[in-house]
Amino acid sequence: MALITKITTQKKNSDRFNVFIDHGNGEEFGFSVDTDILIKYKLKKGLEINTEELSSVLYDDDIKKGFNKALKFLSFRMRSEKEVNDYLKKNEYEENVIQEVIKRLKEYNYLDDAEFARMFVRTRKNTTSKGTGVIARELVQKGISSGHMEAALKEFPYEEQVESAIKFAAKKSTQSKGISNNERKNKISQKLLQKGYSWEVVEEAVRTVDLESSDEEEREALLKHANKAHRRYKKFSGVQYKNKMKQHLYSKGFPVGMIDELLESGLTDQ
Repeated sequence: MALITKITTQKKNSDRFNVFIDHGNGEEFGFSVDTDILIKYKLKKGLEINTEELSSVLYDDDIKKGFNKALKFLSFRMRSEKEVNDYLKKNEYEENVIQEVIKRLKEYNYLDDAEFARMFVRTRKNTTSKGTGVIARELVQKGISSGHMEAALKEFPYEEQVESAIKFAAKKSTQSKGISNNERKNKISQKLLQKGYSWEVVEEAVRTVDLESSDEEEREALLKHANKAHRRYKKFSGVQYKNKMKQHLYSKGFPVGMIDELLESGLTDQ
């Protein structure tokens, strides 16, 4: 049993109080509590408190501190339940305290994974060029259930996915100079797939955007790659030289006919 000898307001936080107690050996600092806990347990000078009561006070105060910590964390943006859980765990709160904090946050509608997932998809759709595949993986990392994820991804319908993929493909097309039409299509398709778009969306986007350069631009690109390849394979001669040049240039997506025409013309560096 301990006797509360003094209660003072903390200098840096007027909502918290330092409680001093005496176990029979003189006054000493006992613990600190939030205003709500002080009122709930009617803590005051002269009150005797046993070990069990003290454990309850400290447990409730941990929950209050965790709740306030989580609210501050949530004040910057919406968070998933897992994000809050991980944050409190990182700040060394006990698991039973974390679960109680999360329960209360949900009761006050500060935590809602379904709404979080919907807002997350809308934000990604409007501010990035990511497809649903990548967005879905991000939601999994944030602990969103498959049910909430499936519902949230409806915020990014097929038509809007195609529109986003087209915009990305068109932008990348202007940045892809000096390569063959086929390589340009392949590179843009691969980038769209990496961004999480389905094959169906990618095919429609690539089909819609004009990724074809003119014959003259294609020939200029071929000549550039041919000259680079020539410097690599000039140590070979005859059929072996031509085969290596053809294989290399064909792997870059240039048409066989155009490659043959260039090699026959002898326009590569000698």
